[in-house]
Amino acid sequence: MSKQNFYTSDPLLKKILQKNLSTSFFEYADARLTKFGEKVANDIDERAVHTDRDGQPCLVKYNQMGEEINQVWVNEGYLQTVDETYRTGIVGYVHKEIPELGRAGNYLYSYAQGYLLSHAEPGFYCPVTLTMATAYLIDHYADGGLRQRFLPHVIATGDEELYEGATFLTERQGGSDVGANEVEAREEDGHYRLYGEKYFASNAGMCGVAMVLARMEGAEEGTRGLSLFLVPWEENRVEGRLGIRRLKDKLGVRAVPSAEVELYGAKAFLVGDPSQGFKYMMEALNLSRVCNAVASLGIMRRAYLESRDYALNREAFGNKLIDYPMIQETLANLAAKLEIETVATFDLVNDFDRVMKKGAEPSEEEQVMLRLKIALLKKETAEQAISFAHEAIEMHGGNGYIEDFVTPRLLRDAQVLTVWEGTANILGLEVLRLIEKFGVHELFVGEIRKRLGELTKVDEELINQVEATLGELQKILTQIQGEGERAILMHPKKIALHMTKILEATTALEMADEETNERTQAIAETFLKQTFSSQPSTHTFSQEHFEKIIQ
Repeated sequence: MSKQNFYTSDPLLKKILQKNLSTSFFEYADARLTKFGEKVANDIDERAVHTDRDGQPCLVKYNQMGEEINQVWVNEGYLQTVDETYRTGIVGYVHKEIPELGRAGNYLYSYAQGYLLSHAEPGFYCPVTLTMATAYLIDHYADGGLRQRFLPHVIATGDEELYEGATFLTERQGGSDVGANEVEAREEDGHYRLYGEKYFASNAGMCGVAMVLARMEGAEEGTRGLSLFLVPWEENRVEGRLGIRRLKDKLGVRAVPSAEVELYGAKAFLVGDPSQGFKYMMEALNLSRVCNAVASLGIMRRAYLESRDYALNREAFGNKLIDYPMIQETLANLAAKLEIETVATFDLVNDFDRVMKKGAEPSEEEQVMLRLKIALLKKETAEQAISFAHEAIEMHGGNGYIEDFVTPRLLRDAQVLTVWEGTANILGLEVLRLIEKFGVHELFVGEIRKRLGELTKVDEELINQVEATLGELQKILTQIQGEGERAILMHPKKIALHMTKILEATTALEMADEETNERTQAIAETFLKQTFSSQPSTHTFSQEHFEKIIQ
């Protein structure tokens, strides 16, 4: 694919930002994202290829004298990407003023940057995500002294030495079962000291600060006994208080060093209420799940661009690929799904901004609905990133399987997004918990019916498709109420899938209701057809709408 600008070639992203930012903020963001979009499509993309193939992080366990130093080497290009990306304020301007505007930024602007970055380097967006989560936890829950000492470094934009962040949850015996964690926090010499092992610790060796869950002496078992601690990395590394056993040899996202970290009495600072550590970390996890969805969208968009451009240029059997009906149908379906999912995800980002910003006082209903939408869209976008990468390989044929092209890396990098921050099973259980504890299904149905009732311009037949699926969802929920626990646990992913279809279809109808131009109508019709049609049909909306949709 010829080099381009990932921002200026994406009118939908620009439209989303223009709609949701003030005029002055949009003008600022538009200018900065134009520069960043060009850099991601060229310099950062080229460095990502080098990091993936030849410049992966390496553990330097010992120095020349045989002394244990536990340092992680990364290549110079990666370090340049680190510097350039954090200087944009992708983390910092969520928490501090943008000098040119005299006001703080927001998550919408940050996630727009993350979306563009993930076109080329979703692996590096992982450390950015962890730094965002670290900044959130320090800003919201650390005491004044801790916040003053560490936050300026975590949100640095070139004005302070940068401390990247990390969040260490996973242990060997627990995995997703965080309540089984065993890392201990002991009071020694006026400090807390951590002992134990974190088994999948991403950004180890590159972080300046790690946020770590540990169990204080005498604390109860399970998640209620976990407290949150801030662990300065370099101070403890130099003192030999922590070490890296090995770096993980991962399928994809090779830019980020993921390690097994051993804690030998690492100095740590308690953050917030010791009984609320798990709750704090789950808030940060939801932030990371939104990042995960945004990274998935970036991969989806890149896969679509690669597919479209290849089809425009590749000749087979005397014609360009794009002239063939099956190719047209594939591209139209990809474009429709991508656009609806992008709008739905950035609607979620707006909700996140409103509910999670510091000082906000959201209702329980708002918090519960946010958690539900995060679970639904994290799951769906991650699965679609794999599907889009697969379609891009298919479009390229044999070339798609060759590492000279970006397509193999897209597939490898996409695969982890179904695992990071919660698998489909874990997310399904989150949906089930929200139903059982808060009745979120009733809130969801109420919101959807309200949104459908506000539509005035779309075809009633299209609305009826969503209404029918809403009825199916309610029927499933009614049926499982009388089942035993094991039977109920067969349904969470199915329920999540139904909810996602309904949520995204409602988004499609709202887009068609707001913009009555031919292209938006074609996008909505194509999306609804591929979402709700279970039977083969000779009526191919996607092929008929191809020329309206593909730009």
